[in-house]
Amino acid sequence: MENEIKVGFETASLDDSEPPGSLVAKSNLNIIKEKQKLSLTEPVNLGSFFISRKQKFEIVSDIEECRKLWQELAKPKTLFDTWEFRYAFYLGYGFKPYFLVLRSLTKNLAFLPLWYDEDEKKYVWFGSSWQEEVRFFAKNPRHLSDLIAAAPSPLFLNALSLEAARSLDQSLDLIPDDAKYILKLKDFKSQEDYLASLKKNDRRNLKKDRRKIQDQNPQIIINNFADFDQLVALSKKRLAQKGDKADWEDPRRIETFRQVIKLSGHSYQARMISIKIDDRIAGVDLICLFKNTYFAIKCGYNVVEFSGIGNYMNLLEIDDAIKLKMEKIDFLQNNYTWKSKLFESIPLFKYEK
Repeated sequence: MENEIKVGFETASLDDSEPPGSLVAKSNLNIIKEKQKLSLTEPVNLGSFFISRKQKFEIVSDIEECRKLWQELAKPKTLFDTWEFRYAFYLGYGFKPYFLVLRSLTKNLAFLPLWYDEDEKKYVWFGSSWQEEVRFFAKNPRHLSDLIAAAPSPLFLNALSLEAARSLDQSLDLIPDDAKYILKLKDFKSQEDYLASLKKNDRRNLKKDRRKIQDQNPQIIINNFADFDQLVALSKKRLAQKGDKADWEDPRRIETFRQVIKLSGHSYQARMISIKIDDRIAGVDLICLFKNTYFAIKCGYNVVEFSGIGNYMNLLEIDDAIKLKMEKIDFLQNNYTWKSKLFESIPLFKYEK
């Protein structure tokens, strides 16, 4: 890539915080423990209960025990299956874990990782409903119906993967959720190959936006994680211009993604691409690399001053992902009126009770 500056490719870190496995980030955990004192309105249902002589359910809320369960039964296939990514949300929000565990006399069979969302007043995924393409963690799918039946109410399980949906009892009433969007890269050697695969009008519009930015001699900066603050500021400003409210208005969301960056290097690798034009930040993207997938996680663009920056960044990321030998780019959930024109949609499902 032209005009590219690399900053600390291997290690993404905003400070010297310890990884979650060691649990020595004591200041963060002390804050969380304070936040986790049960309010009078929060349901309390801790302990264990038997479903047969050989099996029982238990509720686990100790974060270290939750981590051990995750490491034992979760076999991560996507970024959202990794302990570190979910743990980042725990450090940001501090909601009390509610891991519903099915155990035999000798071993753990399955678990449903939840927490009680004190804002929404319902049980959701551990790590919040921001997670997607979520799977269940069980040694045998036949245990899942028991888990769902025993789960507390009100319960909201969103963004279930097709694999997870197929593993559930067909009597459960699953509802289609917003789709997610991906781009498979196996047939592409560069963004030019991708552009050639599009309809004429879409290809023309993307090339037009690319040319607008290229004519301004953009500077591409890799892994300057200090630009996270710029990403947040640009995103908030852009959404305000559209009359929308950014999730960044909640300081817990900002802290969560700071932790996503800090916890990089254990199961996934964080990556950041910043674009500077005339010493001004035009756009910042936060990416996570897991296995062979390039996850476009968060972005902030100065669209008013640099029209076309969003499409330019998408094309740039296609080249970046190919260079890194990724097999696909995950552009996440929700269409936002444009993703369906450019990428493949993947169905997701949700369940409520």
